[in-house]
Amino acid sequence: MHVESQKVVILNYTLTDNDGNVIDQSTDSSFAYLHGANNIIPGLENALHGKKAGDEMNVSVSPQEGYGERDDTKTQRVPKEMFPEDAEIEPGMQFHAQGPNGETIVVNVTSVEDDVVTVDGNHPLAGVHLNFAVEVIEVRDAAQEEIEHGHVHGPGGHHHD
Repeated sequence: MHVESQKVVILNYTLTDNDGNVIDQSTDSSFAYLHGANNIIPGLENALHGKKAGDEMNVSVSPQEGYGERDDTKTQRVPKEMFPEDAEIEPGMQFHAQGPNGETIVVNVTSVEDDVVTVDGNHPLAGVHLNFAVEVIEVRDAAQEEIEHGHVHGPGGHHHD
């Protein structure tokens, strides 16, 4: 069976940047996703299309096919008073904020200076060239419920709250 739309793909991977630093990897368990449901970045999904169980490959993904280019307009300096009073704000923390169109966005704290906090709404991997070492473990038909929900369900099904 080949990787194509509405198939569940189970794989092992190691993700590195161009300097060879490991960014992420499947360690104790494999990673499963529903192909064609936009569950993974486009560059990796496109490279996996047509592959089969046992295939191994290295995939280099540009920022455009990954998490996008960095957008400096998504970095803002905001008054510390905009955060909960009792919060100890530190670089690396994430908060949910309201975007320009009312949508919820995740922002990362990049610096804290006196009464000003700098936050960045870019994905942490925006602008980064991504290098995947991938092994396709299994390809199977997706259950109708997985197709309807747009994601893979674990053993025993999936329950929405």
